[in-house]
Amino acid sequence: MAAQLSAVEQKDYRSNSLWRLTLRRIFKQRSAVIGLSLLFFLIMVAVFAPFIAPYNPEKVLIGVEDVKKREAPCVYLLGCSRDRPQHIMGVDGNVRDQFSRVIYGARISLMVGFTTVGVAILVGTLLGAVAGYVGGWVDNVLMRLLDVLMAFPSLLLAITIVSVLGPGLQNALLAIAIVSIPVYARVVRASVLSVKEQAYVSASRALGASHLHILLYRILPNSIPPLIVQGTLGIGTAILDAAALSFLGLGAQPPTPEWGTMLGSERNQVFTAPHLVFFPGIAIMITVLAFNLMGDGLRDAIDPRLSQEVKQA
Repeated sequence: MAAQLSAVEQKDYRSNSLWRLTLRRIFKQRSAVIGLSLLFFLIMVAVFAPFIAPYNPEKVLIGVEDVKKREAPCVYLLGCSRDRPQHIMGVDGNVRDQFSRVIYGARISLMVGFTTVGVAILVGTLLGAVAGYVGGWVDNVLMRLLDVLMAFPSLLLAITIVSVLGPGLQNALLAIAIVSIPVYARVVRASVLSVKEQAYVSASRALGASHLHILLYRILPNSIPPLIVQGTLGIGTAILDAAALSFLGLGAQPPTPEWGTMLGSERNQVFTAPHLVFFPGIAIMITVLAFNLMGDGLRDAIDPRLSQEVKQA
């Protein structure tokens, strides 16, 4: 059947078949399905946070309700007296509803992960593609500069950058993006070095295609799969780094409902009010676990042997 199609139709057929096979393999990976399910849940929580959270996450409840700071969780379904106001995850040291802050924290953490990794991928892809395609002294200069960045521990370098720029969520995002660039640049460079030796690239070059056309339309589209996997795994790392910076007081500043900031504010209450540390920590763990599971599943699903299956189909 494929032999009766035109060249363009055959290309579309192979492309669609590859996507279908990839999606089929993704949904066959248990880790990918679990990761996608957790991520979907987190995105829904972030999107519908104003409807889920019973209180404003930055609102102090002094004078509004008869509650004390660091009060234990009160859930009516679990037997808590209805004379007390219900706070599913308790009240923090500033008399704010902990549940509302954890819910709104999902927005910030997801924004941190997607923004930092997005910026790092854009810059890293540009540097890695140029280095891998041009080669020579350009490759040496770019890679050696990135090697200098990779020589420093990522979190330590991020702390240094934020210390110079000043504490704040935006500066923390910039710092995490900068320290992540070398990873993506090296992934793209390795893929470009492999793809540019393929026969179809040589054919495009022989037909007179420009270097920019070859790089954008022949090499980069076939270098994306490893980048997708690395980016998915990198989002979890970025969220952890942002939480660590906020824990140290260098990231999101109070009263922003960020999970790392919540942990840092109540770290000394781990024995007297453990719920104030437990729930933000669980939220971070679930988020990072979701991206790691999804990344592992994608790594198993996006396999070069898929092209062989498409040809046989």
